[in-house]
Amino acid sequence: MSPNIKGALLALIAFGIFSTHDVFIKTLGATYSPIQIVFFSVLLSFPLATIMIMRDSKPGTLLPVRPWWMAVRTVGAVITGVSAFYAFSNLPLTQTYAILFATPLLITVLSIPILGEKVRLPRWMAVLVGLAGVMVVLRPGTTDLTLGHGAAILAALSGAFASIVVRKIGSDERTAVLLLYPMVANFVVMGAALAFVYKPMPIEHLGMLAVISTMAWIAARFIIAAYQTGEAAIVAPMQYSQILWATGYGLIFFDETPDIYTAVGAGIIIASGLFIVFRESRGGSINTPVLRTRSRVGTPGLVRLSGMMTSGRYRDKPDKLPE
Repeated sequence: MSPNIKGALLALIAFGIFSTHDVFIKTLGATYSPIQIVFFSVLLSFPLATIMIMRDSKPGTLLPVRPWWMAVRTVGAVITGVSAFYAFSNLPLTQTYAILFATPLLITVLSIPILGEKVRLPRWMAVLVGLAGVMVVLRPGTTDLTLGHGAAILAALSGAFASIVVRKIGSDERTAVLLLYPMVANFVVMGAALAFVYKPMPIEHLGMLAVISTMAWIAARFIIAAYQTGEAAIVAPMQYSQILWATGYGLIFFDETPDIYTAVGAGIIIASGLFIVFRESRGGSINTPVLRTRSRVGTPGLVRLSGMMTSGRYRDKPDKLPE
């Protein structure tokens, strides 16, 4: 099996696990506030985070090298987590994924002010086409837009922002720092708000939260292995396989059938995202912000995957260089 095929298979497994993880979120979201779900999923992630911190051999303290960027990245991560969990709880899975698939488009735009990236006309056209696809999914003026739609858009925007910031500071900060600050912030902020929304949870629901935390970490390890095995241009598009999982899971567990507008809009967004990925892989960009931003939007307690991949274990390829 070639490295690229192996990398693609590892990524498909990872995103399949993430999609299953989102089913648990949606199931719990029918009963509990996303604040409560985020709080307990982060709380149950601390043992796994502790193990990762113990294995981080990079010298230094837990004080960030670039505190202001770390602060804004932490705020973005907190907003992303709660808004994505709210979207998964209140929207059909296919709609949520379709909107979150706009994240690479937003990364392309945000790379201009934050990374100094120069975006040429073809990629601008891809961004505009992709955003038009979002409008097809939302259909403003002809359908009722809910807080769930707003939360999904906010998650895509804040997730892109957090990913770009890690892309900027990832080579300066320890993985432990990138991991710990957003987790602690989620724990404190969601814990403070928990008093207003808390509902007692039976042991089986706490078990589901433990499954959510465990799945997120297992999937992250698969994605890391995928990027360390295959080329980023092959691995990155595998995230779009989640729309297939969402369609199946939505039909089986939630009696959701995607409408034609969601299907068409998702297709447009995916096509524009693929165009950006393949253009970057062919040297259409100096910084390749999308290819080098390995992220999973909306998983609190999980560091941006880019931060977990700065250890130098890369094959000698341009898209494998540490950030």
